[in-house]
Amino acid sequence: MPLVHVHLRAGKDAPYREALLDGIYRAMRETFNVPEDDQFMTLTEHDAANFRNGGSYLGIPRSDDLVIIQITANNTRSLEQKKALYACIAKTLGEHPGVRPEDVFVNLVEVAKENWSMGMGLAPYA
Repeated sequence: MPLVHVHLRAGKDAPYREALLDGIYRAMRETFNVPEDDQFMTLTEHDAANFRNGGSYLGIPRSDDLVIIQITANNTRSLEQKKALYACIAKTLGEHPGVRPEDVFVNLVEVAKENWSMGMGLAPYA
């Protein structure tokens, strides 16, 4: 039950933004065993004054096309699955909509399974 937040600079068209969400979802399905229709995703665009990045932090040359992806998920995945997810997202977004791998920033936030309520005040994983 991942919850995905995507942040990028304003100005990309709707097909580009949809390709980001589709690609991230596909990568999660392939590497994190995310079920069909388990899509809870938001995308927020920021103007230049409200979107900053370390353009060369850790020796990675980032551009203004940086995409910041934060995924909140259950703390049930292995290190291998996490690495596979990061690589798959970078590869998938590189293929479509054409994001450079240097501009794919992923942050995984892990939570306990009981920390979810997807509706009706229920805690289905608790």
